[in-house]
Amino acid sequence: MRKILLLIILSVDSAALPVIADAHGCIKGAVVGGVVGHVAGHHGVAGAAIGCAVGHHQAKVKEKQAARARPSAQPATQAGPTEPSAPH
Repeated sequence: MRKILLLIILSVDSAALPVIADAHGCIKGAVVGGVVGHVAGHHGVAGAAIGCAVGHHQAKVKEKQAARARPSAQPATQAGPTEPSAPH
């Protein structure tokens, strides 16, 4: 019971830290994976590592899908100015 309480306290502390840009989905996946790994046979650290990897992968997939769904504001190639600028 103390270990579970300690895990909850540490996960709440981790959630309060600023999130690093490359850690999208990792913290959430690590918490879920750690709990599942602990329940499945006291493999909480391995579960947290795998959960972090899976959560990070799912966040990247979701980010790519969102990028494809929104229309691009500018065309992929820009031809440059069509009229030459006058000397000042």
